[in-house]
Amino acid sequence: MKMKPHVHWNQGMSSSNGDNGEIWNKQGEATPESLQLLPGGVTVNGRNESLPTDGIDSKHSSYDITFPDDEENTLLAGKFEKVPMKDFHAEIRAFRDVEDFLNRTLLILDLQTTGLMQIVDAMLNKLHSVKEIGVTFTLEEARVAIFTQNSVHLLSRTIQGTTFTEECGYQIDQSWICILCELPNLTRRHVVISRLHHPANLGPTSQEVQFVILVMTPTKEKSTKTALETGQTFSTLFLDMDFRHQLLEASTDADFKQLLQKKTKLLIEHQGLPENRKSHLVLNSSPFEDDDEENSRCNIGRGIYNDLKRRLPHYLSDYKDGIIGHKTIHKVLSTIFFLYFACVLPNIAFGMLNNNNTHGAIDMQKILFSQCFGGVLFSVFGGQPLIVLLTTAPLALYTKLIYNICEDFDLDFYAMFACVGLWNAFFLFLYVFLNLSKLMKYSSRSTEEIFSIFITFAFSADAIKDTLKDFNKNYHTPACEGGSHPAVQSDAMSNGSVANLTNTFTTLISVTNDSAVPTHVTGVGECLRENSILFLLLMLGTVWTGLTLYNFTKTPFLNAGKREMLADYALPVAVIVMSIFGSIVFKDIKLKPFEYTPAETLFKVAPIHTLPASAVFAAAGLGFSLSLLFFMDQNISSALVNTPSNKLKKGAAYHWDLFVVAVINAVLSIFTLPWIHAALPHSPLHVKALADLEDRIEQGHVHQVVVHVRETRLTGIISHVLIGLSMFLLPYPMAYIPRPVLDGLFLYVAITALYGNQMFDRILLLFTEQSAYPPNHYVRRVPQRKVHLFTAIQLAQLFILCIFGFSPIPYMKMVFPILLMVLMPIRHKLVPKLIEPKYLKALDGH
Repeated sequence: MKMKPHVHWNQGMSSSNGDNGEIWNKQGEATPESLQLLPGGVTVNGRNESLPTDGIDSKHSSYDITFPDDEENTLLAGKFEKVPMKDFHAEIRAFRDVEDFLNRTLLILDLQTTGLMQIVDAMLNKLHSVKEIGVTFTLEEARVAIFTQNSVHLLSRTIQGTTFTEECGYQIDQSWICILCELPNLTRRHVVISRLHHPANLGPTSQEVQFVILVMTPTKEKSTKTALETGQTFSTLFLDMDFRHQLLEASTDADFKQLLQKKTKLLIEHQGLPENRKSHLVLNSSPFEDDDEENSRCNIGRGIYNDLKRRLPHYLSDYKDGIIGHKTIHKVLSTIFFLYFACVLPNIAFGMLNNNNTHGAIDMQKILFSQCFGGVLFSVFGGQPLIVLLTTAPLALYTKLIYNICEDFDLDFYAMFACVGLWNAFFLFLYVFLNLSKLMKYSSRSTEEIFSIFITFAFSADAIKDTLKDFNKNYHTPACEGGSHPAVQSDAMSNGSVANLTNTFTTLISVTNDSAVPTHVTGVGECLRENSILFLLLMLGTVWTGLTLYNFTKTPFLNAGKREMLADYALPVAVIVMSIFGSIVFKDIKLKPFEYTPAETLFKVAPIHTLPASAVFAAAGLGFSLSLLFFMDQNISSALVNTPSNKLKKGAAYHWDLFVVAVINAVLSIFTLPWIHAALPHSPLHVKALADLEDRIEQGHVHQVVVHVRETRLTGIISHVLIGLSMFLLPYPMAYIPRPVLDGLFLYVAITALYGNQMFDRILLLFTEQSAYPPNHYVRRVPQRKVHLFTAIQLAQLFILCIFGFSPIPYMKMVFPILLMVLMPIRHKLVPKLIEPKYLKALDGH
């Protein structure tokens, strides 16, 4: 594999496809030469000289150049070597290495220092502090063996882990490093493990190190006891990301040792099986690939059976995982508040929309009850509890369409709504028992991300629409054409003084009501520009506050724990702070509160028997179109939740989840309560809220990877119970939340949903200088034109979805679910004719 020279050392690597986890050994030696390789050139006496680098093989390249003697110049040779992982089942020495370490516990937990020299010195001092060991070397001798000498102080020999995927290629695991050292005067091997209190930057490929393993062995040692062999043993253990996460939670030396012992025994058991000969993290296979399905003669309901068989063994752990574990209580509490605000505020907005569209037939109270009822039931009985159910804008539009049809044909809305909902549930039952969710194996990442960005546009459009509506009502009015408030103009003209003008303006904005509760200004033809300015301030302030706190972990302020806490509570804090500003700080400006009219009866059985036969068949057509929307929304949301990058371990339940959603909506339809289904982007954001993330740095670009997710039902249950209790907070104190804060929440959810969306990242590449491209896998493996072509194809599909999804013609929206399904054949039949499959594998893989 040819590579250009990198800073300070030559790198040579050989790749081997198919290995998910590998260990690489690096050796570096400093020689007193006067050449230092730099990207694209050399340094001669502090002066950069250009050298051709294209096509240079870093393993075998050489230059015939004469340099003057200068002790500050150094030639550093580096070598990467792939080493196999230890087979704990076949090699007894691996188990003995761990047992030896456990017996002589040389462990440093939460080391405060972050400098490389200080960390190594602390570990060497740990060796010297144990009298039973009888150390026979000095610190200086150890430093000479561990570091390269002269002017360059780098680690001479290290082992690090790499991961390989078809999409991303090789990536070095920068969260741990194993340092190898051999000394001639040692009499036995020593291993010291240090867990750092804060991640440390120890070099170009070790920028987020949390674990440092120091292996010291005699120079003359048995081949199975060398530094490399011993380092392989502990490196194999630390290659497992989930195991490292458990080690971070260990509070005592005894807990740390117990985890090491348990992991060793698990590796012995797993590596003893033919299918588990390598100790890398094995993620769940696709839920659509079940061997027993092929051997069954009758496949009706087979999907539900497999889902239940996969998920039922984990049911009790779904509750325990929300209580037990490091930082679990904190994460669960912050997620509960996140879900509460992320669901209850859209419910208020859609409640107002449905109330206006149906003239009070479906109002805010019904939506809150529907959310509470459906959310609790799904959290308890659903297969994948991390999915969030919500009523959405497309469902509100379908409700409006049904109401308009009832108005045109003089039909009972309650009966028609219930009939359409029951037909929808019927078709969903058919999809479930015919195992049609298997079709989602054809739903690629591009399809999911196109739909995800469409939902982002929908949330943003709602916020922008409300802002324009407010400006048209209060800012761009005939009364404002003169540029001043009418009352101010008249008083100024009559009094003719600046002092009187000031007093008049003060009187104009003075408090007319002692209560801080917003009231509706009913003046006709008034100029209320201050209302629109405050509307914009509160909306953008909610977005800014939320995003600032959400990204607070990337700042150097406070400590890591407090930064993470602020990020976890970003949305609740933003909503509460901006509500205080809107309702109390700016109480002189009266913003219009949301309209709330209590329903006469919350539960009313729909009189379906009053519908004529023709209306029942018409409802079947509407129900079929609605079922397609449910099918795609539910399954795409499930796919984004269960994506391999989230590292969920308990498996998916596509068929069972769709069945539970069908049952919930059938019950809701009978009582004319609004429908709910899996929502984007709330479901993926729910996963992130419960996840522990790890920063990865590559060529100056920082990205986050999921380390561990708490797969629990408690967050969904508790948050939806709180939403149900919110019905008792109507209209006050819920009215203290101004409408612009709701729109700010829409924008916040829309923007945060773009994080990690590769389609959005590739759209940004269209406006990014090529030298600033991030080192993504598709940037490295796919020609630039193909990357942009694939992005253009996705944008074209997104544009068509937006035409139908945002069309002012209600009946065009009925075609939207069909267009979603058409995206899959386009991806698998049309796109491969324009872009080679090997490039699609990198561009469109999980």
